Amino acid sequence: MEFFGVVIDFSFWQWFIDLANTDQALVIFALGGWVFIAYYFLKAGADLWVEYRISTKYAKNWQWVLLAVDVPQMFVQTPKAVEQIFAHLTGSLVHLNVGDKFWTGKTQKGFSLEIISIEGYIQFLIRTEAEFRDLVEASVYAQYPEAEITEVEDYIVNIPDKFPNDDYDVTGIEFKLANDNAYPIRTYQEFEYSLSKEAVFSDPMAAILENFTRIGHGENFWLQILVEPVGNEWKEKGIGLAKRLLKGEPESSGSWLEGIAGALTGFLNFFATEMGNIIQWNFEPKDPKDKKEERKGGDVTPGMRKTVEAIEEKISKIGFKNKLRVLYAARKEVYNPGRCISGLVGAMNQFHIQDRNAIVPAASTQAHYDSNHKKSNLLKTSFVKAYKARKMKWKKIDGYIMNTEELATLWHFPLPFVKTPLLHKAGYKRGEAPSGLPIEAFESPLKPKLSDNITSDKLADNKPEGLLFG
Repeated sequence: MEFFGVVIDFSFWQWFIDLANTDQALVIFALGGWVFIAYYFLKAGADLWVEYRISTKYAKNWQWVLLAVDVPQMFVQTPKAVEQIFAHLTGSLVHLNVGDKFWTGKTQKGFSLEIISIEGYIQFLIRTEAEFRDLVEASVYAQYPEAEITEVEDYIVNIPDKFPNDDYDVTGIEFKLANDNAYPIRTYQEFEYSLSKEAVFSDPMAAILENFTRIGHGENFWLQILVEPVGNEWKEKGIGLAKRLLKGEPESSGSWLEGIAGALTGFLNFFATEMGNIIQWNFEPKDPKDKKEERKGGDVTPGMRKTVEAIEEKISKIGFKNKLRVLYAARKEVYNPGRCISGLVGAMNQFHIQDRNAIVPAASTQAHYDSNHKKSNLLKTSFVKAYKARKMKWKKIDGYIMNTEELATLWHFPLPFVKTPLLHKAGYKRGEAPSGLPIEAFESPLKPKLSDNITSDKLADNKPEGLLFG
C-alpha cells in the first residue's frame, strides 16, 4: 500500500492474523514477550529469597513482647498525645541497602496496636519486638505519666489454628484505603462541633468501642493495626499527585501496564491526527492560543483546591505503612458475627470524605454463603495464621500509608466521657490501700507474663505453704 510515495507493507500483520492462537503466542514470546515473563519470575524469586533470609537469618531470634496499656480513668488527653506516641516510634526506622536486604535478611521491625474484647473485657495492647520495648514504654509514659504498662501472655492461644473446628468458628475482614495513599481520611481534628461558644469534641473511638461492648460469654472480637515506619518516598508521590490535580491532569498513571497502554493509545491518537491533517492538506500548526483554551478546562475548583491542601497537610507529617484487620471468634453455640462486624464496618465510614479517602473492606473470610465451604475454611485458616503472626500481607493485599494523625484517629485511648463498660483503666496512683475495702470479683482474662519459664498458672500451682500472708 502506497501513500504519497511512502510504501506501507501489511504483509506481516496479514500473516500474523492468519496464525492460530498458540502460534501467535509463540511469535509474541519470540519478539520480546519473554522479557515480561523473565521479569515476573525474577521478581518472584527475589521476593522468596528475601523471605527466606529474613526467616532463617535476621528474624530467627526475635522475641516479641505484648504490653497491656491502661491509662487513668479521668486523665484528659486528646488524640494529639497518641499522635506524639506514633512520632516517637519512628525511632525504630532503619535504612536498608541491597546487602542488608538480600544477604543479611535485615528488615524493618514493626508494631501491632490492638484493641481486644474477650467476653466483653476490653483492653488496649501494643506488641513490639523486645529491642524496642523501652522505646514503646518511654513514648507512652511521656504522654501518660500515670499509665500502667504490664507484659501479658498472648491472647491468640484462645482460638484454634485450623478450620473447620468442632468448637469454634471465625470471621475476619481486612481493610484498605479506597483511593491513593496521598489522600487523607477524616481525622480527629474534624470531629469538633460548635454547639455553643465552646467547641465540642465527638470522640470517634466511641463508635468503634461500642462494637466491642456487644461481646458476650464465649465470644472474642479483636482489632489489629500493624504499623511500620517508612521513609519519605511516599511523600514525593503525593507531591506529584498534588501537581497533577492543580494542572487538571489525570490523578494517577496507574500500573506500568496501564502506562504502556496509555502511551500506545496516545501514539495512535497522534498518528491518526497527523494522518488526518496530511490527508486534508492541513500543514498549519495549531495556534498556541488553542492550547491555552484547552487548559481552561482544567481549572481547579474550590473543592479540588481543598483536596490538594488536604494532601499537602497529610504529607507534611510522618508516615507509617500499616494494615487494619478485625477478627471475630466464638464458640459455635453463640457464634454471631453480625453482632459486631457490621457495626465496625459502619464505624469506619465516619472517616470517609468525598473526593479524598475512606477505609473500606478489602477481603473477607466469607468466600461463599455457606460458612462451612472448603474455600471459606481455607481463608479462615490463612487469616487466623496472618493475624497470629501479625503479618502485614494477606491474600497479596499489602499495607498502605497513613500519617501519625490518621493513625491516632483510629487508635487512641478514649476520653473520660466515652462510657465503655469493662474497659480496663489504671487507677490514679499506686499506693498501699487502706484495710477493709471491698474487693471486686471481676478480673482480667489476660495473664501477666512473669518469665519465659514461669507463667501465672504455674506460680499458682506452686505456692509455698505456711506463709503469714497469702
